[in-house]
Amino acid sequence: MTTDVTVPGTSRIALAVTGMSCAACATRVERRLNKVPGVTATVNFATGVATVDADDSTSADLLCAEVVAVGYGATAVTDHARALASAGPERDEIADLRRRLTVALLAYFPLADLSVLFATVPAARVPGWQLILVALALPVVLWSAAPLHRRALINARHRTSSMDTLVSIGITSATLWSLHTLFLRPARTTPPHGVWDAIWHSDAIYLEVAAGVTCFVLAGRYFEARAKRTAGDALRALAALAAREVTVLTRDDREIRIPAEELAVGQRFLVRPGETVAADGEVLSGASSIDSSAITGESLPVEAASGSRVVGGTTALTGRLIVRADAVGADTTLAGMIRLVEQAQEGKARMQRLADRVSAVFVPVVLALAVATAVTWLFATGDADRAGAAALAVLVIACPCALGLAIPTALLVASGRGAQLGIFVKGHQALEATRDIDTVVLDKTGTLTTATMTVAAAVVVNESFTETEVLRLAGAVESASEHAVAAAVTAHARAAVGALPTVESFEALPGLGACGLVDDHKVLIGRPRLLETHGVIATEPILAQVHAQQTAGRTAVLVAIDGTVAAMLAVADSVKDSAAPAITRLHRLGLRTVLLTGDNAQVARAVADQVGISEVAADLLPEDKVARIAALQADGHRVAMVGDGINDAAALATADLGMAIGAGTDVAIAAADIILVRDDLGAVADSVELAHATLRTIRGNLVWAFGYNVIAIPVAALGWLNPLIAGAAMAFSSFFVVSNSLRLRRVLSRR
Repeated sequence: MTTDVTVPGTSRIALAVTGMSCAACATRVERRLNKVPGVTATVNFATGVATVDADDSTSADLLCAEVVAVGYGATAVTDHARALASAGPERDEIADLRRRLTVALLAYFPLADLSVLFATVPAARVPGWQLILVALALPVVLWSAAPLHRRALINARHRTSSMDTLVSIGITSATLWSLHTLFLRPARTTPPHGVWDAIWHSDAIYLEVAAGVTCFVLAGRYFEARAKRTAGDALRALAALAAREVTVLTRDDREIRIPAEELAVGQRFLVRPGETVAADGEVLSGASSIDSSAITGESLPVEAASGSRVVGGTTALTGRLIVRADAVGADTTLAGMIRLVEQAQEGKARMQRLADRVSAVFVPVVLALAVATAVTWLFATGDADRAGAAALAVLVIACPCALGLAIPTALLVASGRGAQLGIFVKGHQALEATRDIDTVVLDKTGTLTTATMTVAAAVVVNESFTETEVLRLAGAVESASEHAVAAAVTAHARAAVGALPTVESFEALPGLGACGLVDDHKVLIGRPRLLETHGVIATEPILAQVHAQQTAGRTAVLVAIDGTVAAMLAVADSVKDSAAPAITRLHRLGLRTVLLTGDNAQVARAVADQVGISEVAADLLPEDKVARIAALQADGHRVAMVGDGINDAAALATADLGMAIGAGTDVAIAAADIILVRDDLGAVADSVELAHATLRTIRGNLVWAFGYNVIAIPVAALGWLNPLIAGAAMAFSSFFVVSNSLRLRRVLSRR
């Protein structure tokens, strides 16, 4: 596997960074670290981890101090992979955001109703009405909005700004101005002339604006924090594959149990049945079936014996192995897969930084406009109230509520519609990636096929035996084996004949088959080579049938009873009923399809022919799949990857659009952008159409949100908007974005 290698004389240090609230924060930390001589750093906002390649003379403490200097927290971690796996917002942080949002929402609705009533209809004011409004507003603007104020203060301390700065200033300004109006400004004595005059010249009470802004922003932060928490799921699941402990053999063959991270290159270690292989290495002795589906995608267990290569993260199923460790820690295949997923996630995180870079310019410009508006009006009219109202209108109208809702609301509605269709869209990057998708790459096992081995054919080749008798005896022998083929034969036999007799003198022969004594019959079941070792020779016609089954992509085994070949059984991973229609539909949408699999070429070609895929690449390791996808991308193609296995995680993360089958592994689901919950490959085409519709909606929302600010800010600066009207306009903008997003509920309604 291709892995990242640090330059001699340098070391790789992982920092867990805390306090980042937006992608611009990650950019700021990354820029600061890269200013340190001899340092090359990347910061993954999604996982909250900074990966630093630094000179050996650069200490982790120095790097942490640099991060702290720009207003964030940092802790050096020794295990990069596990740091990645555990990074992201803590559950306590998410729970805190939920509590703050709940309080804000509970206070906002009565506050909004009462504020409008008391501001526009003075006769409705009851004794102590000011205190009622303040009592409802202060918990929201002080406690619920505290994280926003805290981040704004940190930004100010380091002479930077973000959307938090603008939001905090808007909330604070609206609150202070309202308190001034409530307790210091003389009450109006003349009645208004009509509704418009009542609104335009109403007392400047904007507490509901401050509370509303807080609610909108906290809602966005809450859902963002939840999304960030799940961003590390792929890495957590991959890290979970690694062995935690390993039994090493000393020079005098004593067994010692040690933590897996202490295993060194060249040491011998023991792998018992059911245990995870702790490192990449060579088998020195023993034999076992190895479940390597997590790494290679091979649907059948592979046989390992002396001289075989094994990789960390795979599982021994049957026998006992002694392995020499050739690659440990960060050099293993599994560690390389983790890095591939991390690199792909980092690339996607960078795509999301544009809005924050825009805000870095937008926020100072809005603040400057608000100050300029106040100064201009003050000099032009000498009316401090008029000047303050115009400046506050600029701040309120500029608060990016619609901008903050543009993406979350569309995703929320799309997620609900997707759930009805059996589709789960994870985030904006998945939708953006669908713009130019022209190639769909599919895994085989578990994606196009059921991943469940079944007996596809049972052919009796000797008239002395019946099919029932053959299945009864063969099933009895295979019932004592844990092999996938044996499980398929046993299940088929039980379904055909019922209860199976007991096998005696059972012997599993790794790589060949099994044998045993059933009702005084000696039964052999396995490859032709197994029969030959017992003096049973299959005729050419029988071998021709075996070859025909193998050409069709099936695993063929022979059954010999008392020294005579009795039958041939063919075991296959059956193709899903929805596969062929789904491929046809993708072709109709103008999409190119490619099959990439870790299985052998014969099996892959047979499955591809069944479903209608012409392009096939077989015998691929995870890094080979990544390389194939990268090659397609280098040729200018936009690639979607559909898979379900752990071995697909890196490919799913590398593709422009990753789609995971919901019945697949947690690793694949975590690495993908879109989850196909229902077991129907037609959901692939549905997800593309839904994503396109959602992306169009998000674009429309963003155009409106930015356009609204561009038009409304000058209007507010000219004094044509009372802050209350500005707040109403801001609410209307948010309403437009929400209602536009709700149209997604009708997507694919005719399917």
